[in-house]
Amino acid sequence: MSNREASMLRVNQAGEFGATRIYAGQLTVMGDRAPGANEILAMAESEKLHCERFNALLAQRRVRPTALQPLWSAAGFALGAATALIGPEAVMACTAAVETEIDRHYTEQLEELGEDDPELSAMIREFRDDERAHRDTAFASGAERAPGYPFLFGAIQLGCRAAIALSKRI
Repeated sequence: MSNREASMLRVNQAGEFGATRIYAGQLTVMGDRAPGANEILAMAESEKLHCERFNALLAQRRVRPTALQPLWSAAGFALGAATALIGPEAVMACTAAVETEIDRHYTEQLEELGEDDPELSAMIREFRDDERAHRDTAFASGAERAPGYPFLFGAIQLGCRAAIALSKRI
């Protein structure tokens, strides 16, 4: 296993874990009966499965997770709770921003990997398709109607980029 693939696994597992924490924060604040809750519950389940599969691949390939996982746990939950406090459209704006960035990130990884690691490529491709569906659901559910949408979307994307950069190495 190359350092490149280990870094990809580490950052992807961190991202999927972070997503589970965002949804946990949102659901804690909004509950499971709020507008959009059914969509959030379905996306949360998808992210949980992604995280479990990356956890298994990390263990199989003996790659350590990011040391920043406790930080991503707290930050993800806080982001989810904060967007839920703003309202259902902000919840969807958060998902739209995160999934837009993850689509870009996974696409870059697929281009970099080529055919070097078919198992990892297949997993990333499958998850990227799921993330695109989450993004599309978020936009269809009113993400762009969130208060301060351009700022909120941009700030969350910037946070994702920073988390990706840090999780690759730490």
